Amino acid sequence: MIDKNIITELENIVGKSNVLTDPSDLMLYSYDATQFYRVPDLVVVVHNSDEVSKIVKLTRKNNVNLYPRGSGTNLSGGSIPADGGIVIELNRLNKILDIDVQNRIAVVEPGVVAATLDAEVSKKGLFYPPDPGSIAVATIGGCVAEGAGGLRALKYGTTKDYIIGLEVVLPNGDILQTGSLALRGSPGFDLTHLFVGSEGTLGIITKIAVRLIYPAKARKTFLIMYDSVGLAGTAVAKIIENKIIPSTMEFLDKITINAVEDFKKIGLPRDIEALLLIEIDGEAEDVEASAKILEDVCMKVGARSISVAKDDAQRLDLMEARRSALPVLARLKPTTILEDATVPRSKVPEMLEKIHDIQGKYDLMIGSFGHAGDGNLHPTILVDRRNKEEMKKVDMAIKEIFDYCIDLGGTLTGEHGIGIVKAPFMEKEFKKEGLSLFRDIKKALDPDNKLNPNKVVGAKEVHLDYI
Repeated sequence: MIDKNIITELENIVGKSNVLTDPSDLMLYSYDATQFYRVPDLVVVVHNSDEVSKIVKLTRKNNVNLYPRGSGTNLSGGSIPADGGIVIELNRLNKILDIDVQNRIAVVEPGVVAATLDAEVSKKGLFYPPDPGSIAVATIGGCVAEGAGGLRALKYGTTKDYIIGLEVVLPNGDILQTGSLALRGSPGFDLTHLFVGSEGTLGIITKIAVRLIYPAKARKTFLIMYDSVGLAGTAVAKIIENKIIPSTMEFLDKITINAVEDFKKIGLPRDIEALLLIEIDGEAEDVEASAKILEDVCMKVGARSISVAKDDAQRLDLMEARRSALPVLARLKPTTILEDATVPRSKVPEMLEKIHDIQGKYDLMIGSFGHAGDGNLHPTILVDRRNKEEMKKVDMAIKEIFDYCIDLGGTLTGEHGIGIVKAPFMEKEFKKEGLSLFRDIKKALDPDNKLNPNKVVGAKEVHLDYI
């Protein structure tokens, strides 16, 4: 419960209509894509960094938790108000402030949707590569906070590779500028990237400068079928060994293929065990040369068939089918639990085999897909949260997946962040010393633990229910 005097002060800062207290409004800000939820005490909608600063100072003075939020598409519980308090909604900070063609830089507010930025810079002959699966609704601010990746990350990298400067409201309310518009610089600590992937635990991002590149002139898109998951995983490693770096290299297993075909009906064969969706781009001559090598490698590894998108419309259909993997899997069972295990590329076949073994061991339905080219896999457990015995098996399966992933030299997340759902596993990856350093950094900036508390560093165990 938020004190009436605090509500009055919030209304003085942002206006009465931007302070939401109706239960039906609050419910909309209670969950993210994990399906966990906790209803906030209040939501405040902001329009500029000055409002953000005043609200941070007010909540800190009154010992109230504050949770920054964009579109809420994150898959880690990162934006859920897990320990009660106020959600600060940043979607109205949605202006593209500048697109500097000469220097290939864009400056945007955090509420700009990723697809909107991509579309606007393309009108000026430029390209912003990060493309998370939720690109049509995910905000740039959320992408920065979560360290989002996407289908093009293998060749072009993830969000962190394109952030050159930030404006951040710190937990004490000060407004910090990091980085510069110069494309090279190394003065002092890299403060910009301290906040990339920090999930709103160290500050609230209110302005973002991103690097842009020129788009490729040609591309070719392949659909490659395999009769075993292991062969598909081997093909991934062999393609890279042969010095082919596709812009996209996506893996779908049989469960995911059938779920996609049920929904999209694009003619995917239902009896195959795995497929690879691969796109090569670059100069036209290079694309053709790489395509020849790729087809040879895939056939030698044992591909059942290889087809090529005949035109841009078919290419877009295939990409859209891949982007639909998570929502179509979610149609199969009442509860969807998506993980984000990432391993070295050479370990993809082992990780896929392990996920298959875990599926059988616990008698669970697990659909797997992901960015196989950079080892970023998304085993998706499909269950019914009302079945308590099944949920116990889910907990054991998740632990086994992460234990094996880290033992292979992998990491807990390739693009979805840690949030609250993976915080208990952080010590497994970073050991006590690493987690202690994380907590020291958090304490130095936010000594009272009021900004998105208990996320990432897991200072306090918080139980959440499924919505």
